[in-house]
Amino acid sequence: MASRRVWTGLGVGAVSVGGYYFYTAGGDPKVASKEFQHDAATASAKLKSELPGTKKDAQKQGEEWAAKAGQKIDSTVDSARAKANEADAKIGSKISQADAKFGQLKTGGVAKFGEVRKETGKELKDTIDKFDQTVEKKTAEAKSGISSWFGFGGSK
Repeated sequence: MASRRVWTGLGVGAVSVGGYYFYTAGGDPKVASKEFQHDAATASAKLKSELPGTKKDAQKQGEEWAAKAGQKIDSTVDSARAKANEADAKIGSKISQADAKFGQLKTGGVAKFGEVRKETGKELKDTIDKFDQTVEKKTAEAKSGISSWFGFGGSK
């Protein structure tokens, strides 16, 4: 029932508006139509000019936002570049430290290897000499013992 009243009200309003333009045009439907179009265009232009965010305002706002976004992007890029340069410097420092340490270890390692080789060689010679002496001594003892069994030995 409420929708019927709405449609009736809208219909009465439209007929009244049409009647007003028809009356002011002196009964000529073409003139009434032109007046209605003129009034509609005027009302539309007035409404558009009064609405917030018109084309000029929107353009101005867009430019402001673009400028802010550009500044933010620039600062982010600058910050990233600074951090990258800082990391590059740290990496370069660590590489040079590692190179220096490698050089020290290389020269020190070669020298130490030479020392250890000499010491080990000397110890090995001493051990072999000691072993040889022990073997010669035991061989001599064994020889004299076996010879004595067969009567060739050293008991006189």
